[in-house]
Amino acid sequence: MEKYSTIDLPTNGRTAAWNALYASRMSQVEFTPADKQGFGAELSIGTLGPVKLAKLSMDCYSVERSKLHINDNRPRIYSLLLQAKGSSVIHHCGHEANLDQGDFVLVDTGLPHFFDTKDFSTTIMVRVLPSLLREYLPTPEQFTGHRLGHAVGLAGTLGAMVESLSESVGAGIQRDHEERVARYLLEMISMSYTAGFDISEESAVLWRRRNDVISFIEDNLRDPELCCATIAKSLNLSPRYLRSIFSVSGEKISAFILRRRLEECARQMRNPAWNGHTLTEIAFSWGFNSAAHFTRCFRDQFGMAPREYRSAAVTASSTIRN
Repeated sequence: MEKYSTIDLPTNGRTAAWNALYASRMSQVEFTPADKQGFGAELSIGTLGPVKLAKLSMDCYSVERSKLHINDNRPRIYSLLLQAKGSSVIHHCGHEANLDQGDFVLVDTGLPHFFDTKDFSTTIMVRVLPSLLREYLPTPEQFTGHRLGHAVGLAGTLGAMVESLSESVGAGIQRDHEERVARYLLEMISMSYTAGFDISEESAVLWRRRNDVISFIEDNLRDPELCCATIAKSLNLSPRYLRSIFSVSGEKISAFILRRRLEECARQMRNPAWNGHTLTEIAFSWGFNSAAHFTRCFRDQFGMAPREYRSAAVTASSTIRN
């Protein structure tokens, strides 16, 4: 089993060194710790036949995998995340999943995602190639970004299994048994999601197509002209079929685009790196072309004006650092 720690990294430039280390062993992402110099982190990685198990324990942080990171020519991976300790929130495929201890979320590394914690957190990742996962879960697109609660169906049993395997990989499992154990794990993942979600053949097809549309929307979210008509034209779909694809989620495309733009604006407003930019600059960079419209929509979404939201975020950030 491979093991890495920030103890071995220099204090100056520790964040950059950790990002480089993680990119070399896992996926290219950008970690932003609350304390960029003094944060502590540990990463252990093991293999179980065709499955990779990784355990990350780290002080308060956020991590983003953006379009820029995805263009690194590495194989696409599905990663099942178990919130083993602490709590977090992940934004992925247009969904927001609030995770408490024992909860799961499925992540497609071929699509952007943003993960944020408020305190010390331990996450265990089960990483699988899409071709293998589809043998057990034919349409994983249905589930990406959705929270699988620890009390739902077999999720609790799956959580105990994942935690146990993360400790025993490389120590307690004979190499000639790893393949079989990995298959049992994938079967348990399949049963947990089957028991936890309503699955139908028709909705599975729509969810797969919906993720293709979401990928296009995320790539063009900053374009002020982005709308149902331009998406349909770009993807060679009829507007009617495009609306039917989104009907499985109960959210209209226009509402989805607006919500995602507001979420990205709010995220930048919480990021101290953007303190030198005005609220209007942030809003316009995400496709808004009216400050009044942005303010009104932001208040409807978050229950407060953008200026109040940013002020509260700055106060919270100062409290965490102190």
